[in-house]
Amino acid sequence: MRVPNNKNMFSSLTAWRRRVAQRAVHAGWAWVQRTGAVTAEHPGRLRFGALGHGTRLAFPQGTVFGEPWIHLGDHCIIGEQVTLTAGLMPDLDLGPDPILRIGDGVVLGRGSHVIADTTVTIGSDCYFGPYVYVTSTNHSYDDPHEPIGKQWPRMEPVEIGPGCWIGTGAVILPGASIGRNVVVAAGAVVRGSVPDHAVVAGAPARVVRRWYPDEGWQPPLRTPAPVPIPEGVTPEQLLALADLETSPEEGSAETETVAGLGGGVPETRSAEDPRDARSAEGRRDTRSADSASPAESGSGTSA
Repeated sequence: MRVPNNKNMFSSLTAWRRRVAQRAVHAGWAWVQRTGAVTAEHPGRLRFGALGHGTRLAFPQGTVFGEPWIHLGDHCIIGEQVTLTAGLMPDLDLGPDPILRIGDGVVLGRGSHVIADTTVTIGSDCYFGPYVYVTSTNHSYDDPHEPIGKQWPRMEPVEIGPGCWIGTGAVILPGASIGRNVVVAAGAVVRGSVPDHAVVAGAPARVVRRWYPDEGWQPPLRTPAPVPIPEGVTPEQLLALADLETSPEEGSAETETVAGLGGGVPETRSAEDPRDARSAEGRRDTRSADSASPAESGSGTSA
């Protein structure tokens, strides 16, 4: 009689317990994240000046204070550990007007900071990567004999136009004015004014590409713009088109219309198709037979 291996049995039991514990932990954390998220329907302890419909602050939140002077538009996504502050410190009276304005459809990536000691405006449909830092305040170092942290900071408004894409780890300094549909490269440090439809990179950031109405993007884009998929196209048609892109060059193959895909989607058939080879061989045999007939008939007559 075979004796059970207790070691294997206990190992299997330990592994099963670990899997159960992992699933319980992940399920519990998912519940905590759902419950801890801040929305207009469930604002929790936060009382924003405006919190738009469909806007969600993921849990856990970063530092948030001065929320009565923070206005968030509709359908914004604020990632985990994002810091939003209005005013130098909590519990200040900042007057009747909002200090931090975030438009509709804005996405702030995980770990980003928006520090609005004075006015900061972020236009609609802006997308921030993780760990972006936007600030309206900078330390002063005018007095070389005084610790920099003890000198009164400088404050300047910041404005980011609609439709911008701010890359991971970018820094937007006080006084920055970024135009519409601007790309800020990852790690860039932006100060001053940036025109509409531009790409900036570096520290300090400089314009490396710009769009002009009469010339388009200068310098030109390295890759072609993606073509949107037309409505009504089926997955089978997309696969057929993908196969067509990898087919031989034009002139070395003939195309036929695939009736089964609704028409209009070409199918490539190589010139070396066996059917073509058989047809060509048959034509050669016919021509050979035709050319040999007179000679054969003549030799028969002379005989």
